[in-house]
Amino acid sequence: MKKTITVLPGDGIGLEVVKATTTVLDKVAALYGHEFEYKYADIGGTAIDKHENPLPQETVDTCKSSDGVLLGAVGGPKWENHSSGLRPEQGLLGIRKALQLFANLRPVTGHESLTDASSLKKEVVDNVDLMILRELTGGIYFGSPQERRQVDGEEAALDTMIYKKSEIARIVRQGFEMAQLRRNKLTSVDKANVLESSRLWRETVEEIKGDYPDVEVEHMLVDNAAMQIIREPKQFDVMVTGNMFGDILSDAASMLTGSLGMLPSASIGEQPPGLYEPVHGSAPDIEGQNKANPLAMISSAAMMLKYSFKMTEEADALDQAVSDVLSAGHRTGDIAKEGETALSTDEMTNKVIEVMKK
Repeated sequence: MKKTITVLPGDGIGLEVVKATTTVLDKVAALYGHEFEYKYADIGGTAIDKHENPLPQETVDTCKSSDGVLLGAVGGPKWENHSSGLRPEQGLLGIRKALQLFANLRPVTGHESLTDASSLKKEVVDNVDLMILRELTGGIYFGSPQERRQVDGEEAALDTMIYKKSEIARIVRQGFEMAQLRRNKLTSVDKANVLESSRLWRETVEEIKGDYPDVEVEHMLVDNAAMQIIREPKQFDVMVTGNMFGDILSDAASMLTGSLGMLPSASIGEQPPGLYEPVHGSAPDIEGQNKANPLAMISSAAMMLKYSFKMTEEADALDQAVSDVLSAGHRTGDIAKEGETALSTDEMTNKVIEVMKK
């Protein structure tokens, strides 16, 4: 089977982790008789430097013509006060909107061999297995107006949180359907005690839940959810929430696995292509040093194999290879304990390739 993949390295360590991932995908292709064709395009700060645009139209067109999209990372201090006023993150938000990717899947799976890397107690994080489902194209990140204005004679800033009922229903149904494939429990996270948009969110969940009688539903305020995901994460199966809340909760959940370098994600819509990226940022402090942990990007590629290409066997084999490497005690610097040897990006990539089997 031949598939075309658009690769968006982005900024910082993005180039290193996507290079590692395409190398691993080439191994998958060789084992299973596939062909993966890679098309490269610019996004984020790199695109600002080259094109004076964090998301050139050429990048959008290339992505739309592909079967799947791999994205490394965007951002960095270099562009924080860019003379153009452009920000790398505008490219990330823009590509999600352009591809109509409304659902962000962030699995959080605890590897028993990595429990010591977490700052939490072993008994808290052992066997954690939850999915955070974040609405991706609405809410406060996209609400209008977003502006500076004068209020009572002083400078003020305004951001607007807007959710249409149809946007809420779309992501909530995804949550119910995902729960049916897992352990039949859905936790809807909102701030209904304060926000009108959250009250509409909760009302919509209540209206829809009758269509999924086999799924247990609970509502949880986001501040409580932030506490519970650290206190007792194994109580959760699928968590569905809005854009900003999901952004914050998924980063908090990274501490369950010990490192942001371990968390993959998938962004999907009703039509292909899906976009697959690690949760971690561009880490400019280690850029170009061959220190980046490639496992989140590699695991994101496994999600692409599963959700976009329907290559379930191949995805499972890749996930198993990552698990085997960790169980064998191999670590990059972000998850290595004191006294352990830290592997480089290339060395960790080669370990995954060595254990890959059909």
